[in-house]
Amino acid sequence: MSKDCCDIDELKLNNKENDKLKIVFWVVLIINLAMFLAEFISGTLSHSNALVADSLDMLADTFVYGISIYAITKKQAVKANVSLIKGVIMMLLGLYVVIDIIYKIINPIIPTAEVISIVGIIALLANVISFLLLLKYRNGDINARSSWICFRNDMWANVAVIIAGLLVGYLNSMVPDIIAGLGIVIVVLYSSFHIIKESLHYRSH
Repeated sequence: MSKDCCDIDELKLNNKENDKLKIVFWVVLIINLAMFLAEFISGTLSHSNALVADSLDMLADTFVYGISIYAITKKQAVKANVSLIKGVIMMLLGLYVVIDIIYKIINPIIPTAEVISIVGIIALLANVISFLLLLKYRNGDINARSSWICFRNDMWANVAVIIAGLLVGYLNSMVPDIIAGLGIVIVVLYSSFHIIKESLHYRSH
């Protein structure tokens, strides 16, 4: 993710493209929901902060695509409200991950390295598919463009998760997993702050 995930411009698609975009959003919504469940369950069972952090990002994206489906044909003010909701969701989930990381530091346990890397690879493939689906819309509707940018940056988070899994196994330590989870949540919180600030700016104009 980046601060560009929800910059708000008045970019419009025609009705035919809107219909196609809705279908794409439904597909990526289902992909994100499935990956949220896979990462959250596997992350919880394997005691991985990195997977839990990444899963909550997937959940936030799932909510966002549902909202985006509603907002595709709406005016800029509505899209600003959609972006604001997205920012708040991301911030709340990011704070949840921070609390979870603190808990894991106080109550240390080495996560299952193989699970982290394997699920991380699956999540990366899911994001690549979604990235390619939204590729043609990256210069169109603002919600499609922001989603494409988010997927692009999410793939880097997936790579971090995979590397963390490999290092956990090699070092037999939870530290790489903590670092990866913390890195992801910092990006989530930074992005959410920018999104909320940008959305409030456009709501006031």
